[in-house]
Amino acid sequence: MPKVNIAEKFSEINEHWKPHIGAELNGQYVKLVKFKDEFVFHHHDQEDELFLVVKGRFRMEYKDHEEWIETGEFVVVPRGVEHRPVAKQECWVVLFEPATTLNTGNIENERTVHQLKRV
Repeated sequence: MPKVNIAEKFSEINEHWKPHIGAELNGQYVKLVKFKDEFVFHHHDQEDELFLVVKGRFRMEYKDHEEWIETGEFVVVPRGVEHRPVAKQECWVVLFEPATTLNTGNIENERTVHQLKRV
């Protein structure tokens, strides 16, 4: 497996909220995604999600509180927890989650991505 230059891979991503596959391991995807503005409140019935900020910052909103995730920090959102990422400015995020995880979880809308592209 060749090494991956994260900045190079993010330079290939031109849309916000559209995850791309950076790598696969043990039934998991390492997804690269750019955040900007608000996403949708959703949850995942079966999967936990790890969000690692590579560049920028975003606010993870929950039904009862929120917290800022800064460059070099990560947060794990447990399965079943309603959440919504919000980024005032573009933010680069690496997601670690099962390959079957749908980006919008229990919600189907225009931002739902069924087929992920590789970078």
